[in-house]
Amino acid sequence: MKLSEFIALNEDQKRSTVLKKGVVLAKRIIEDQVVFLFQLQEYYVEIYCCNKSKDVMQYIAFQNTRQLVPYLDEIPISHLIKTDK
Repeated sequence: MKLSEFIALNEDQKRSTVLKKGVVLAKRIIEDQVVFLFQLQEYYVEIYCCNKSKDVMQYIAFQNTRQLVPYLDEIPISHLIKTDK
């Protein structure tokens, strides 16, 4: 499914597509929302959920990897960096 096709889906179809075909990559918390990041083929989908009710607030689909920066900051890499001591 292309990005443009995903965007055209209704809320139920988006939920079904993400859960059946998506691969969960990360999760982050911003204010009162939990954001889940999924990968579908050649694009990504963020699902914004209310932290209290667990309701889905919105889906944001994108291809630009610059939008992955908030997730990259959360990946611990200190154990990958070799230091001479």
